[in-house]
Amino acid sequence: MNNKKIVLGVIGADVHAVGNKILAYAFENAGFKVINLGVMVSQEEYIKAAIETGADAILVSSLYGHGELDCRGLREKCKEAGIGNILLYVGGNLVVGKTPFEEVKQKFLHMGFNKVYPPGTLPDVSIKDLKEDLGVND
Repeated sequence: MNNKKIVLGVIGADVHAVGNKILAYAFENAGFKVINLGVMVSQEEYIKAAIETGADAILVSSLYGHGELDCRGLREKCKEAGIGNILLYVGGNLVVGKTPFEEVKQKFLHMGFNKVYPPGTLPDVSIKDLKEDLGVND
């Protein structure tokens, strides 16, 4: 068990709960303290939870395709709240339509996210990245 805390949730009006539970389970098994906000989470709820718990990262999921709209401005709100350097990860079906993932990734990196994952990414990939970004040794 490491001492790193992550806030996890599904943003906006998205109600896809199964993936959220799988991610929470995988990150907990990898040694992270997971604050799982569940589904239909607002940007403000992520930020409030991150501040209250002293979280090291916020992990945003979106499966209904409106992640681009739901995530816009999150980094700026983190800065305003005094947690501007917190790690921001996002993954899932982030846009409506068949946009090439590289374009989607660039949009979210431009919005201030540190890592962007396509649909179907296994939890092990983001766990490995998070451990590297937070300096966690196994």
